Amino acid sequence: MNRLLSAIPVVLGITIIVFLIISLIPGDPATAILGSYATPENVAKINKDLGLDKSLPERYLIWLGNIIQGDFGRSFSLNRPVIDEVMERFNATLILSGTAFVLCSFFGILVGTISAARQYTLTDKFITFIVLIGISIPSFFLGMMMILTFAVRLKLFPVSGMYAIWGGGDLPDLINHLVMPSIALAIVATGVVARISRNAVLEILRQTMFAPLALKGEERSFYFSCAACSYRHYFACAWSSSRFCFIRICLY
Repeated sequence: MNRLLSAIPVVLGITIIVFLIISLIPGDPATAILGSYATPENVAKINKDLGLDKSLPERYLIWLGNIIQGDFGRSFSLNRPVIDEVMERFNATLILSGTAFVLCSFFGILVGTISAARQYTLTDKFITFIVLIGISIPSFFLGMMMILTFAVRLKLFPVSGMYAIWGGGDLPDLINHLVMPSIALAIVATGVVARISRNAVLEILRQTMFAPLALKGEERSFYFSCAACSYRHYFACAWSSSRFCFIRICLY
């Protein structure tokens, strides 16, 4: 509860910064909307209808009140509410980001646990090297390289879209379109999750309650216990320090 309350001034500060940036953009919105019909009378009418003739604090309060009520304004180029445009594409964004989230969580915890359990071995060094490469590669660059390689040259996956234009729409078609973008998004996050999991397992290994399992050679119980604790530790850290991580993936 305290964290939620402390997030309120942060969110308000972000809204102020965003509103100021939008307000400082050069140009007159009314003139841009009217185009060739931008006569002084029409410009004055549009400014009055949109509230652009009010002071900056008044405009901010009106804008913030509309946002709280779910009114994101109207797109003049498409002539429809902005919220309709957002919700129309939210389903595809949710499926893609959810798939990437599951992939990076599963493989990140798995790889991080193996790396920590094999600390200072060749396996640990190899995994650490691969993780560093994955973190260093931007998702948009990796996505373009995957498109050129697997879609354009090898023709294994579609270049874009959620379903095939003709004859698609079923689950296999959706999975076929999800493979490349979900992997491109999950690669970087997998490296981050792997590092968090590795540090968590190394901390677990220092605790005496896991020593009997390691000494008895019970590798299956040992790895399962480490992975379970790493799973709990990872999601505890994700909730406490990165509550908006999932939203960030959605908006990437």
